[in-house]
Amino acid sequence: MVKLRLRRKGRKGYPVYDVVAVDSRRKRDGSYIERLGYYDPNTSPNTVKLDDNRAIYWLNEGAQPTLTVKNIFSYEGVLLKRALLFKGLDEDQIEEQVTKHKENALARHDRLKKSRKAKNAKPAVEETPEAEAEEAPEATTEESTDSAE
Repeated sequence: MVKLRLRRKGRKGYPVYDVVAVDSRRKRDGSYIERLGYYDPNTSPNTVKLDDNRAIYWLNEGAQPTLTVKNIFSYEGVLLKRALLFKGLDEDQIEEQVTKHKENALARHDRLKKSRKAKNAKPAVEETPEAEAEEAPEATTEESTDSAE
C-alpha cells in the first residue's frame, strides 16, 4: 500500500521533513517513490511547500495519508481542491476558494497564538485563607436565619 508520510531530514534538534509517497513497508527515512514537497515546523507559521497536483494524483490512486500529512493537506487546501475538482468547478473558482481557505487558516493560527500567549501571560490569582474565612461565616448566618423562619 502506498502512504503519504513525512520523511525526516535536518540536523539534530532542528527537523525538516519531506512529504513523500512511499511503500508502507519501507523505513521512515528509506527510499521513496516520489517527493511531493517539504514541511518546516521550525518557523512561525510553519513553512509548507507542496505540489498540489501530484498530491491529488496520489490521493486519487488510493494512497493513504498519515494523520499529520492529512492535517497539512487540509491546512494547505489540497483536500478542498480535490473535493472541488470532483464537483466539476473550473480552475478560477477553485483557486479563489482555496485562497480564501488559506487566509482563514492563517487568521485562525494568529488568533489561537494570541489567545495562548494571553492565557500564559495572566498571573494566577491566589486567594488568601483570611478571605475564605471571612466569607464562610456570612454564608452560615444566612442559612441559619432561613431555617429559623
